[in-house]
Amino acid sequence: MAQAPPRIAGRTREVSWLARAAGANSPLKAHKALWGYIFLSPWLVGLVVFIVGPIIASFYLSFTDYQVMSPPNWVGLANYEKAFTGDNLFWPSIWVTLKYALVVVPVGLLGSLLLAMALNQGKRGTYSFRTIFYLPSLVPAVALALVWTWLFHPEVGPINVALSYAGIKGPAWIADDHWALPALIIISLWSSVGGNTMLIFLAGLQGVPSALLDAAAIDGAGRWAKFRHITLPMISPTVLFNLILGVIGALKVFTLAFVATKGGPNYATWFFALHIYQQAFSYFRMGYGSALAWLFVIMLLAFTYLQLRVSQRWVYYAGGES
Repeated sequence: MAQAPPRIAGRTREVSWLARAAGANSPLKAHKALWGYIFLSPWLVGLVVFIVGPIIASFYLSFTDYQVMSPPNWVGLANYEKAFTGDNLFWPSIWVTLKYALVVVPVGLLGSLLLAMALNQGKRGTYSFRTIFYLPSLVPAVALALVWTWLFHPEVGPINVALSYAGIKGPAWIADDHWALPALIIISLWSSVGGNTMLIFLAGLQGVPSALLDAAAIDGAGRWAKFRHITLPMISPTVLFNLILGVIGALKVFTLAFVATKGGPNYATWFFALHIYQQAFSYFRMGYGSALAWLFVIMLLAFTYLQLRVSQRWVYYAGGES
């Protein structure tokens, strides 16, 4: 018992020393924290001014009649009511966008997966082919639209010229309301199939355990059986990820139509994002354009939520959850 007080005193002196050390370092920690916030401030200012601020402002303006040159006038839900009942291009623009997405998303996913599987074989020249397939996705959207507008020219375009040599009269493509949307779909698939979606699929394929494939081969499983029962379930989270990104990207298509067709001919390529732009920045109906933008956000959230709910039935996770 006589030894206890020195040990307690020693621990007290140790705790006191640690407290003094922490107190000595606190000004240095505050100094580092200050400089951390200083370096972070440009991003914070940009976030508030260019992202959070406009989001809040657009939500408020969606309930107003605001035409830029005059102050906003509160109209409540009138803009939303107009979208559903008084806008002749609201539903057609949604339908055109959905038709575009219904083709681009599944074909793009399937094409990207097939390319990724071909590039995952480890054959000679694989890295060169990866670069070649990825290059179209690096072309700026405006340049892409301009080049393909020339390629699809009804008279002097290389595509119709080549078809004429084969005795086929080519269509007017983007000048024809029946062919304009398919032309934009072709452009989009050409630039996206070998892009980021393919790389994400390739990363997912490389994560499939080779031991499972070898065991299946020993059991006599063929290529299709191994793909269906092993590869596809293992990459199902990757498929879901690419599907969500693909749907969002297809629904917000804008640049191709804006540059190549301006939404025509005869509103054949009048996408919903283009409709929002025209209302807000061409007709200066900022209040109505903001309402359309929020309806678009709700539509994207609904599609994403639906995909996540349905994915519980077919997505396999290595941890056992699906």
